[in-house]
Amino acid sequence: MTITILTVGTMGDVRPFVALGLGLKRAGHTVILATGTNFEGFVTSHGLSFAPMRADFLALVQSDEGKELLRGSPIAAFRALRTTMPPLVRQILDDSWAAAQGADCLIFHPKVLGGWDIAAALGIPAFESLYLPMISPTRRFPFPILPVRNLGGGLNRLSYDLYDLMTLPLRGTVDRWRVEALGQPARSRSDPTRESPRPVLYCFSPSVIEPPDDWPASVSTTGFWFLDEPESTPSPDLVAFLESGPPPVYVGFGSMASHDPEEVSRVVVEAIRSSGHRGLLATGWGGVGPVDASDDLFCVDAVPHDWLFPRMAAVVHHGGAGTTAAGLRSGRPTVICPFTADQPYWGRVVADLGVGPRAIPQRRLTSKRLARAIEQATNDDTMRRRAEHLGERIRTEDGVARAVEVIESTVSRSRAG
Repeated sequence: MTITILTVGTMGDVRPFVALGLGLKRAGHTVILATGTNFEGFVTSHGLSFAPMRADFLALVQSDEGKELLRGSPIAAFRALRTTMPPLVRQILDDSWAAAQGADCLIFHPKVLGGWDIAAALGIPAFESLYLPMISPTRRFPFPILPVRNLGGGLNRLSYDLYDLMTLPLRGTVDRWRVEALGQPARSRSDPTRESPRPVLYCFSPSVIEPPDDWPASVSTTGFWFLDEPESTPSPDLVAFLESGPPPVYVGFGSMASHDPEEVSRVVVEAIRSSGHRGLLATGWGGVGPVDASDDLFCVDAVPHDWLFPRMAAVVHHGGAGTTAAGLRSGRPTVICPFTADQPYWGRVVADLGVGPRAIPQRRLTSKRLARAIEQATNDDTMRRRAEHLGERIRTEDGVARAVEVIESTVSRSRAG
């Protein structure tokens, strides 16, 4: 079976789909992964076929406009949806259509707004997949992007209509593409995707987010899709630092770009030293500025989380889904300092599980608040035990294998039907 995977965004939107692609390839399927051209080397280095998309979200995130979006500016968000996003979405739709030709099955991230349209036009089964429970309405909890834990059953379910509102400014772009590329009429109303029994794959652990009992059978919670890199030799300097004292606290904000990374670095360094711990700082793509190395501080660019996190006393990060999953699997307490999007949601999840303190939004990040959070994460024995036990449960799961099983059985039933 030839399977095309469509995903766009930052590394957190690509990495789990590479893990899934490798699982499908091991099962004997031909896999084509289509994503932004800036990820071509990453995809092909893992042995998967690559199809290009003109969708460099990292460049958008690091632009001035992107930084305004990360600050939660509603004006910037509206401007981006009206100006920056429509041409980008059209490119994604065109490139997705080209990549899907010849596929027997389609798996796509919700950011590829035409995924269901492409599958229907080709007459093939499809799966919408995400690491966040935001495309399946439920009475148990509200739409995850909302800054609340519970609105009550009926309102919880109704809140998922926000998904349609979020994509409303882009509906005209999708409609024009349907007419021009697929020869299909424009949608007369919003597509009732979430209310239909279309297959959904959620790649998060049921030990972290319990699947609601009012989700349809077509929704599967498979477990996290981890992409563990081959065993590599870390730098001697890093090994020497780790062996020279007690486990440090990791701090890194991934692909999130700060307006003032030097100020963030100052806050982080003060917090780590005030808490009495050593620190390991990941400078990444601009979330944390460079820091001079010392006996109690060490800077890295990129180190595989599956190797690094178990060697930490606690992990502090932005709350991206992939980084959150890696931290939870390591069994170390987590401190989340969210920027935007789904990151505040993961902060609430971590706090509700009791495996980390309450999240500290970036706009409220101070050295005193971060120091208190680090002290709680490293000194609260109950929190540490909960994190260890959750990590043990997650390590028993194989989300990729479960997803492959669901895909194969669903496609088999589809063909039989």
